[in-house]
Amino acid sequence: MKSIYLILDMQNDLIHQDGPNGKSPLGEQVRSRRIVENTATALAKARAAGVAVGFVRVGFSPEYQECPKNSPVFSGAPKAGLFKLGSFGTEIHPALEQKPGDVQVVKHRVSPFYSTTLTAQLRAGSFERIYCSGVSTQAVVQATVRDGHDRDFEMWVLEDACCAHSEEEHRNSMGSIARFCRVTTSADVDFAA
Repeated sequence: MKSIYLILDMQNDLIHQDGPNGKSPLGEQVRSRRIVENTATALAKARAAGVAVGFVRVGFSPEYQECPKNSPVFSGAPKAGLFKLGSFGTEIHPALEQKPGDVQVVKHRVSPFYSTTLTAQLRAGSFERIYCSGVSTQAVVQATVRDGHDRDFEMWVLEDACCAHSEEEHRNSMGSIARFCRVTTSADVDFAA
């Protein structure tokens, strides 16, 4: 079964210590759970196993035309200058090396499947299994698992490379998606299986 490892929203606006969330509860969870380090470990293992890698990020045009004005999640982005494409904030964290040929997806909503090229890229690559991890568990990870499941992909989550704004929110989110995926860790994942 052909697999891909999707790294979800691991961008500077959300996880970099010098970014706007660096000192927020999410930033604290990123550091305490070692999300960047665990993701880098999984990324290296995926590449060593010859598994494809993809990077998903949320981003908007400089005038924020795609940004939903009534969204509790995104409506504040224009005023705060968050998620502006071409800026430091939408770059993938520098500890996570990107390579030519990696799948790249820019999304304008929570789910990486909504109005993006993700499904076309996955089908073109003949992928059947998706490993994923990222921030935050209650948003992009849940959406990816549910939407991937409903598109007939075998879904896996690397639990120790995901976090939410609190440990409790992370646990609750993992519990709610457990029926739709298999769960492993960056240490235990066997991409070659």
